[in-house]
Amino acid sequence: MKIINLKYLILLIYLISSNYSYSIERPENKNLIIHKDMKKIENIDFINSNGKKISISKYSNSAIILNFWATWCAPCRKEMPLLDKLKSTKAFKDTEILAINIAEESYEKSKSFFDELKIKNLEVFLGSGREIASKLKIRGLPTTILINKKGYEFARIVGYIDFEDKSFLDWLIKNL
Repeated sequence: MKIINLKYLILLIYLISSNYSYSIERPENKNLIIHKDMKKIENIDFINSNGKKISISKYSNSAIILNFWATWCAPCRKEMPLLDKLKSTKAFKDTEILAINIAEESYEKSKSFFDELKIKNLEVFLGSGREIASKLKIRGLPTTILINKKGYEFARIVGYIDFEDKSFLDWLIKNL
């Protein structure tokens, strides 16, 4: 009888400890999708602020936060200043943060949006909405794709996320 009680006690401790460690490893955010099978991100092109075509491969060997947005997107308006602030933090100084407008809007309109929101640390990038949405299976805006240093998408955020949320940032630093 004592052996059976001991087994139940050990099982209970195991269940409690595994749930506790799981909650530390994954932030509580319904918009965060963590992939079991990572996908190589390649053949994605976009335009920089000088009108030059840039390939995602330019950033190989770097962790990348790839954010897709539009000027008409209300959650994008809320999220962009947080993303801009993230770019200036020491913990993310070696992470490329690329904010790409995929709404087929002009550079001037996109730059005006950045100026209005006082975005100082991010560069305006433009991309073909149809092409990028098709290649990366983007279903809404904002969408943020998290890419590790080997060029693999390990997670994505569909919709708004608070880039100041400590548990999310701790998880992100650990996984980039």
